[in-house]
Amino acid sequence: MKKLNTILNIIMGTCVGVFIGHGIYIVWDFKTHPELYAMQSAPWYTSILIYGVFTIIVLLICVAIKIIINHISKQRNLKKLSQPI
Repeated sequence: MKKLNTILNIIMGTCVGVFIGHGIYIVWDFKTHPELYAMQSAPWYTSILIYGVFTIIVLLICVAIKIIINHISKQRNLKKLSQPI
């Protein structure tokens, strides 16, 4: 359970880091090359929104898994404590 929790923390941190890095890059690219984004029909920040939605979905899934793991581990601890010696 501890390894799975660590893996989920790494996944969550990685997703947030990728989102922040991508957002910074897109803002910088828009500031340096605004003419490239003027040709597109979608706003320049569309890819940031898509990455944001993806990040939120991954974070929600990871948090749900962590809640389930926490609930299962609490039940196991209660069973161990309630058993007679």
